[in-house]
Order: sequence, then C-alpha cells, then structure tokens
Amino acid sequence: MVPSEIRALFAMVARPEVVSLAGGAPYVSALPLDVVGDMIGELVATRGAEALQYGSAQGDAVLRERICEVMALEGVSASADDIVVTVGAQQALDLITKIFVDPGDVVLAEAPSYVGALGTFASYQADVVHVPLDEGGLIPGALSDTLDRLAREGRRVKFLYTVPTFQNPAGVTLTGARRAQVLEICARHDVLIIEDNPYGLLGFDGEPLRALRADDADRVIYLGSFSKTIASGLRVGWALAPHAVRAKLVLAAESAVLCHPSLSQLAVREYLTTQPWREQIKDFRELYRARRDAMLDALGALMPAGVTWTRPAGGFFVWVTLPEGLDAKAMAPRAIAERVAYVPGTGFYADGDGRRNLRLSYCFPEPDRIREGVRRLAGVIENEISMRDTFGGARPGPTRDGVHTPGPGIV
Repeated sequence: MVPSEIRALFAMVARPEVVSLAGGAPYVSALPLDVVGDMIGELVATRGAEALQYGSAQGDAVLRERICEVMALEGVSASADDIVVTVGAQQALDLITKIFVDPGDVVLAEAPSYVGALGTFASYQADVVHVPLDEGGLIPGALSDTLDRLAREGRRVKFLYTVPTFQNPAGVTLTGARRAQVLEICARHDVLIIEDNPYGLLGFDGEPLRALRADDADRVIYLGSFSKTIASGLRVGWALAPHAVRAKLVLAAESAVLCHPSLSQLAVREYLTTQPWREQIKDFRELYRARRDAMLDALGALMPAGVTWTRPAGGFFVWVTLPEGLDAKAMAPRAIAERVAYVPGTGFYADGDGRRNLRLSYCFPEPDRIREGVRRLAGVIENEISMRDTFGGARPGPTRDGVHTPGPGIV
C-alpha cells in the first residue's frame, strides 16, 4: 500500500500561511456546537451504560430506522434490517471489497474516481478499469463498450463503483436519463453497482436527486455517511444491501471490529431524533453554495486562458484542467511555495492519468480565503505557462487504445 496524494499534503498544508484548497473537510463549525455538546453530555449522563457498552455489529436498531428516513429523501424505500452501520462509508467500501474481490478481479470506476476507493481496491489487489466522465457524469456508451470488451476478453467484472451525485473529485452529477441507462447496462451484463452517496443531500438547487438504489433494490448497494451532513469526526456511515449481502457484511464487520462505537451511533441517533437536522442541512447547503460561488467567480476572473473547470451543482469540489504541456503534479511544490495547496489529478486515477488535472475544494475555507487561494494559484499557473512557452512543453500526453490524447480531463 502507498499513501494517497491527499495524505501526503497534510503536513505541508497545515501551516497557517498556506491556503488549502486540497482536503474535503466539512465545515463542522456551522453546527450548533453548544446544543450538540449538551445533547451528548445528557446522553452520557442518562444512558451512559448503553452508550459506553459493546453493541451489535449491524448497528443500533433505532439509528438504522432513522437512516431509512434520511434515505427516503432520495426516493429510497428500505428496511432497517438491510442496513449495516459502519465506521464511515469508507469502512463499508472496504468490507464490500473484501467480500467480493479476489486479487486480479476487475472493478470498474469512474475516471477520475474517489482516491479513498482506489486505495481500497489497490489494497485487495483489484484491477481497476476506468470509465470516463463528462459534464453529465459517467458516460453510458463508454460503460457499455468497456463491459463488452471485458466480456470478449473473458474477464468478469465484480462491480461498478460510482459517486453519481456531486462526484468526488469532478463535482459532476449523473443525469436522470443516464441513471436509467447505467442501471440497464449493468443489468444486461449482470454487474453489481456500488453507489457511494455522501453528498446527495448537499445540492444547491431544488430537491435531492433520486438515488440509483431507489430504482434497483437488487443490484445496487448504497453507501451513505453522516460525515458531510452532521460531523466527520463521529465516523458514522452505513451500507444498504440486498439481504444476502447484508448478512456477509455483518460477518465481515464482526471480524474487523467486533462492533462499532456505541457512543457515536447513539449521538447520531439522538441528533436525528431531537434536533432539526433537515434545517441544519439547509444551512450547510447555503454555506457551501456561497463558497462554491466564491470559487467559481474567482476562477472566472483570475485564471489564464486555456484553463477550464467544472461547475458543480452541489458537494465540495471543482475539477480543473490545465492547458496542454502543464503538469499539475510537478507544479504542486511550486504552488506550496506560493502558499496555496491543491490535490494533483493523478491521485484520482489508478493508471497514472490526470497530470493536467487538479482538484480544488471549497467546503472549508471562508470565501475571502478561497478568493485569495485562487489568486495565488492563478499566478502559479501563469508562471508555468510562461515557462512552457519559453522552454517548450512537457512530453506528450498518455495514449489509450493506441490513440494519442492531449491529457486526461472531463470530456
């Protein structure tokens, strides 16, 4: 196993003079921390014998009922019995990969894809095959072509991993029409879908989108998390799986941790039961919308010609594509020297692509800090362009299927 691009940045970006547009830390200070503190204190004082004791590997029963209420906002009708509470959605993904994947098995993932998922797949020696995205999310035609090719090669795909809503890292969202196509293609090829949906309630316009799991209860395993909508430090997530898979998940959880922390689960349960959590999510949405707008406005005003970026309708991230001949990974130390940090795009690919790309996060810094970070980054990119024009460009971009490409990015 190797450290991710994000983890390697942490020591440098912790310095206060560096504007970090790198990590996706939620802005938990927007919570009513005094109210939450009183709630947890009361929980320990009155039910400490339960909250500080061992629990079930499947998770607290009442919390699982509350989770069903949360997923109903995305059209998901579920039984609490088919939910397994986990230590964040990351553990759920790890357990699922442990259950399904043997070394050399194929896992499909979006290009680019969430770095934590790629690390998990690598740890179980999966062969990750990427399927490209564009502004409308995963491209169904490319998914179908990839599955046809793998079938001709006699290679069985264990599952498709996707973050369909406000994707990490690209910020794009799978359109409604494409959701139906992806479900149909995976049904035709008998491929399981892992729907990772931590940002689904954090859209900036309209009601939450309908989850893939809402339209296929048998083929889709849904992963959810309270890290973005309550607090990441509580480390409470879940998996909603078909009954047979749920039983294996419980066994895998018992093997990994015996049971999950009761205090965190009961804290989330109490929050969902006693606090106006829907209104709090609306507050988060408005806060992140303002920060998204600050980033997009700054990018539009300051970035040199040839730089492009996505325009997310929710979530935490913007995906940037640099002009031909620039390398975001090679540029990163020079950006740190100018006191701004981002995540190079190579961390979001299993095959070394993404050198012209970088991920920017707007969820944590204040809007003025975001604008200053983009100003610094624009200056770094301008200098890189000047160096390229003076001394020549980088080596040609990678090839796929024998066809030269100018470099990876959102099509």
